[in-house]
Amino acid sequence: MNSIRVRVLLALLGMLAMTALVLGALTYRNVLAETEALFDYQLRQMALSLRDQGEIAPAQASTLNDEQLDFVVQIWTADGRIIYPPRLRADLPTRALLGFADIAVQGKTWRTFSVATGERVIQVAQPLQIRQQLAADAALRSIAPLFLIAPVMALLLWWLAARLLAPLRRLTDGVKARDEQSLQPLPAAGLPDEVAPLVGALNGLLQRLGASIGAQRAFVADAAHELRSPLTALKLQMQLLQRAPDEAARQEATRALTAGIDRAARLVEQLLTLARAEPGAPATAQGPIDLSEVVREAVAETVPFANSRGTRIELFADAPVMLQGDAAALRALARNLADNALRYSPPGSRVELRVRLDAGLPTLQVDDAGPGIAAADRERVFDRFYRHAAGDEPGTGLGLAIVRSVAQQHGATVTLGDSALGGLRVVVRFGGRTS
Repeated sequence: MNSIRVRVLLALLGMLAMTALVLGALTYRNVLAETEALFDYQLRQMALSLRDQGEIAPAQASTLNDEQLDFVVQIWTADGRIIYPPRLRADLPTRALLGFADIAVQGKTWRTFSVATGERVIQVAQPLQIRQQLAADAALRSIAPLFLIAPVMALLLWWLAARLLAPLRRLTDGVKARDEQSLQPLPAAGLPDEVAPLVGALNGLLQRLGASIGAQRAFVADAAHELRSPLTALKLQMQLLQRAPDEAARQEATRALTAGIDRAARLVEQLLTLARAEPGAPATAQGPIDLSEVVREAVAETVPFANSRGTRIELFADAPVMLQGDAAALRALARNLADNALRYSPPGSRVELRVRLDAGLPTLQVDDAGPGIAAADRERVFDRFYRHAAGDEPGTGLGLAIVRSVAQQHGATVTLGDSALGGLRVVVRFGGRTS
């Protein structure tokens, strides 16, 4: 049973029933005791009222002999002779015990009160069964309203629980009525304090989900736009190859087609890398890795490109630098930084990569001799498909976007600055806030 309403109702009804039973039992017991005390008081007062009378008048005797009267009066002389009633009933007590007493006669119990004077003994008796029945009737009448009002209280609790849980039901109905495209915030006005945090958390989730879906849509749109140009170029280069009039033209067309395929393959590879590094992508296993070794492997992949440009790439990573991370993602980060530095540095220049501990934090630093990036543009270059205007080197505009996404996955900061080589310095520091 998972219904909050049913649970609340059962708990309240159980408490109501327990309260009614306890109050009923206490009231019943108290009324019984009070009724018994009242009956004893009546016995005593009747006996005392007859104490000073010399004889019982005929009119009074006929009243005391009324069969509807629950009391029986007996009077003895001091020597034990019965004075009243004239004819003794067989089921009446034949002896008197001064004060209150319970006397059993022929299986019938009497409650008696006896008082003695100088010449006689007066006893007033009442059947115990009649006393108990009268007392029970009085007690039941006193608790009857409690059990009559209990069902009314149960219905009131049912209505009250339904009314108090109405905001939660409206919230549930509102969520059920939405489709996968409805990400607007849920209304939070008039909600109880217990439900408002839940709605706030749901609205925060909807906002993050909307932002994530919007980013994915923008990514798909941008990727489709960026892929259209290289694919169109490949198609044109293929047509040029087919129409080449001689061997030299065919070789030139083949070279251009090969370069176009390489650019398209690099774009697709970077798109896949960025998709794996995007927030919300399936988490990859992380473990202890040596950042120096990871960067060394990434640099080795870029050496052929550096040699083709006559650029010298130097790595300063002599000591192991350990951290928790995804080796493949960090390799992509280092490779993109090295590739960007090589592409934007003049041929024959130098690119330096350093792996070290800076204030106890693993740090990767990349310096190049390129045109650098103006301070006003250093935030925009992290946007996907944004190409810096400096230089004429073709690119995809995804390198630094991949770097930032991987850095965010690892809780690292990415800082852009001026390099001593004359170009751009990129510093990735692990263990700080996400950039």
